[in-house]
Amino acid sequence: MSKMQSWWRWISLGCCLLVGILGFWGGPPALAAEPINKMDAKLASPFGQKLDLNNTNVNGFSRYPGLYPTLARLIVANAPYGKVEDVLAIPNLTERQKEVLKANLDNFAVTEPEVMLGWDRINNGIYR
Repeated sequence: MSKMQSWWRWISLGCCLLVGILGFWGGPPALAAEPINKMDAKLASPFGQKLDLNNTNVNGFSRYPGLYPTLARLIVANAPYGKVEDVLAIPNLTERQKEVLKANLDNFAVTEPEVMLGWDRINNGIYR
C-alpha cells in the first residue's frame, strides 16, 4: 500500500471518529414538529360529527336513511356549497328527495372544500 493510500485511510478514519464523538456529545436528535393533518382537525371539530357537504365521500351519507346512494351522488356532484341550505337548490330534485334533505339539514355542515380529497369523494376504495 502506498504512503498516499495509507494517509487517506488515516484521515478518513479520523473524520469518522470525530463525527461519531461529536454526534454522541451533541445530545438527542431534534424531532420534527408533529405533522398537521387538516382533515383530522376538521373531524375533531363539531363539524366532524356532521356530514360535511363539501368534503364527505358518497359512502359517508349511508349513515342516514334515504341519502345513499342516489342523493349522495347528487350532493357530491353539485358541490361546493356555501351554506347547508344550498343543497336544496340541486337541480331536478323530486319532492320526496327535497323532503329527505330538509329532514337531514341538522346533520349537515359546510366547510371549505379540500382539494386533496379529489376523486376520493366519489370512490375512496373502501368496500364492505
